[in-house]
Amino acid sequence: MGVRDGGIFRCPFLFFGSGGIFRKGLDFFGRVIYNVPMFHIVLVEPEIPQNTGNIARTCAATGCELHLIKPLGFDISDKALKRAGLDYWHLVKVHTHENFDEFLSLYPDARFRFFTTKAERPYTALDYRERDFLVFGKETKGLDEQLLVDHRPDCVRIPMIGESRSLNLSNAVAVGVYEALRQTGFLGLEGKGSLHRLQW
Repeated sequence: MGVRDGGIFRCPFLFFGSGGIFRKGLDFFGRVIYNVPMFHIVLVEPEIPQNTGNIARTCAATGCELHLIKPLGFDISDKALKRAGLDYWHLVKVHTHENFDEFLSLYPDARFRFFTTKAERPYTALDYRERDFLVFGKETKGLDEQLLVDHRPDCVRIPMIGESRSLNLSNAVAVGVYEALRQTGFLGLEGKGSLHRLQW
């Protein structure tokens, strides 16, 4: 018999949350998978639906929750958004917030990592812990500079050549998420795959 624990319904073999169904199993190091999310991905005023859809797919594959800070440059039901996420949307828990101040008020004790091309240190220079919030700005302008100044110790940059303005937003999120996962030992992820027709 399952028991309800917070927002997740626990039973011996499956975990049911508002973001989808998560099977109990072992991760790369043989540890038992119990819960999600590993991290929170925060998109501040995203503008391109395909990017957000791709990021939702990354969240689905990594057990992260997705936060969208309004105003959005698209409708949440946008077909391009849904197509980019393919059939992974049922695995993603998505939160929408009216503005960044409202978002901050909901998570007063959270730890943040702000990704920006304007930062003074690379994203690998800081440590990441489970349930950290990884924050990314809009495609055209990035994060507000006052926000960056207010959180200077928590700002990080993905290195790139000087002539390049920025990475695609969905690529930047994937880079950041997997560094955070690497530092936490890929907890909860399956590290071993298998062939479909042949055997290794």
